[in-house]
Amino acid sequence: MTRREGKGAAAYRLGILWAVLFLCWVAGGRVDAAETPSPCLRSFFTKSLHFTGEGMRYWYEEAGGFMQITGIPYRDLDCKNCHVESCDQCHAKKRGEKLAFSESKAKDMNTCLPCHSREGLTFRFDSERDKLDVHVSSGMVCADCHYGSDVHGDGRPRTSMRDPKAVRATCGECHIDQERDAPYFDDQSVSHTVHQGKLDCAACHVQDTMACLNCHFDTFLKTGERAGNFIPVKDWVILMNCEGRVTSASAMTLVHEGRKFVAYAPYFTHSITPAGRSCEQCHNNESVRKMLAGETIQVLDFKDGHAASWKGVIPLIENRLQWVFLDKKDDGWEPIKGGEAPLVQYVAYGSPLTDEQLRKLAVKQAKDAIQP
Repeated sequence: MTRREGKGAAAYRLGILWAVLFLCWVAGGRVDAAETPSPCLRSFFTKSLHFTGEGMRYWYEEAGGFMQITGIPYRDLDCKNCHVESCDQCHAKKRGEKLAFSESKAKDMNTCLPCHSREGLTFRFDSERDKLDVHVSSGMVCADCHYGSDVHGDGRPRTSMRDPKAVRATCGECHIDQERDAPYFDDQSVSHTVHQGKLDCAACHVQDTMACLNCHFDTFLKTGERAGNFIPVKDWVILMNCEGRVTSASAMTLVHEGRKFVAYAPYFTHSITPAGRSCEQCHNNESVRKMLAGETIQVLDFKDGHAASWKGVIPLIENRLQWVFLDKKDDGWEPIKGGEAPLVQYVAYGSPLTDEQLRKLAVKQAKDAIQP
């Protein structure tokens, strides 16, 4: 399925594209990372998150981030290498002996995934389990939802992709406003009325969350390799608060010189199912019952030499989620015993659910018993 839009919107976007290209050409043509950016880039693109990587830097260096443990500034890490410093990285396509501007290359998902590698991992996991995201399986690509200011910025510097209007793509764009041909959102269905606007679409429609756990930072610094130095998991989804709603979230755990760190963040895993969760998948599920009984949830464990993950929906309640932390040895992973409790960070303006929200989750629900 491809993006469909009205002729007026399409013409407007095409006009904007050609205006930008004309300004770039007038201002100096091709822009390389080593050259001074042309005025058209300085006017908006250099303030975009794609260019600055400010979201990654901010949550790593500030707001209680992982740099408190490592002491290594973001500029000294290779994470910054994904920053898009010129048009060429997404738009330059070789034609003969020269590079030429290509809009089709920028719309190719293979252009996006080398940097947005977690999405590539998501698609791999889901494809192997025969439950690929409904949009991807129907032929949609990243650029069908993310275009314009989502990619190029709008001239306003931002700290995070969770800042207002940093990412404008929403479910409602297609499913409510019908900007493109899509199944229409039924605001009268029981599932959509009973939560009274307090539940984000992702909380029910993200199948499970892609999480990269136990990033062994020591080995990463030594080898420069990520592969084999973390444990990918896609068996659960965490629920946390963000912007007044409960939404899907992920966690990232890291280890550096025996010190432990865990970050929780609202996260939209591109693993969408058209049918939302059943009531019992969240309400009074096993994790909720254990928490109400005063127990903790061992989200990641290590048994018989292998990582073992919790499965299902997990409400994020402060101090109730437990993680195994592992050291990387020549012959494999080894649990870190004792030591300080992990440093915890809540990222991207997310926060834990409250005890009151946990009590509401404890109430058994059956869809056919709920009155709209």
